[in-house]
Amino acid sequence: MPDLWVNTPFSLHGRLAIVTGASRGIGNAIAQGLAAAGAQVHGLSRSGQGGSRGVLHHACDLADISAAIRVVSNITDEHGVPHILVNAAGVSFPPANLMITDEVDRLNRTFAVNVMAAYGLCLAVAEHMQDGGSIINVTSINAALGFPDNPGYVASKAALAGLTRALAVDLAPRGIRVNALAPGYVHTDMTKGSFGNPEMHAARRSRTALGRWGKPEDMSGTAVFLASDASSYITGQQIFVDGGWTVQGLPS
Repeated sequence: MPDLWVNTPFSLHGRLAIVTGASRGIGNAIAQGLAAAGAQVHGLSRSGQGGSRGVLHHACDLADISAAIRVVSNITDEHGVPHILVNAAGVSFPPANLMITDEVDRLNRTFAVNVMAAYGLCLAVAEHMQDGGSIINVTSINAALGFPDNPGYVASKAALAGLTRALAVDLAPRGIRVNALAPGYVHTDMTKGSFGNPEMHAARRSRTALGRWGKPEDMSGTAVFLASDASSYITGQQIFVDGGWTVQGLPS
């Protein structure tokens, strides 16, 4: 563990973390950040694979909430009580056609992972937590702003933000804090189409005050903060890690 984290409020030494979506992108970067801060990290993903240093990976289809709960139970039985949960897994489906039933199905499939799986895992992990803990739900700037052509994704992230606030109240008597980390546009597999399109890339870059796209590793510092004692009096909040997208009125 780097000396940077030792004997500081940001240290996660001796804590067990579960991170969904840990095989790539934002989830992978957060998993590595928590591990670097001293946590024992268990990553959940469909593939159960990843190049994360210091992360133990488990295969799990989050759309099957019963299977996900069993994985959490197995981790707890074999490795101990979890102190941290990060719901970083998320899906976004492109529109197939203009059929109303297909659009409703797309919304249902989006909610199954982005909201229902996150909710189930919050309950499953909180059941095992003792003497407090930290739950971090990865939402999006979509949770607060309208974006075109994917209402199911926008609605799912807004629902996850609302769920964060509700659980913060429900779990506070047990000392469990629940917060949300809301990324802006980050270069991942989900955004590779717009990132690789010069016009779309420039348009999204121009919306940020810092004038650049985010990188997955830009999310890890905020995740470590929310997971650690450094944020011990913070719960029910949504922190935007968006390069200033949500505060900028007009591009300079």
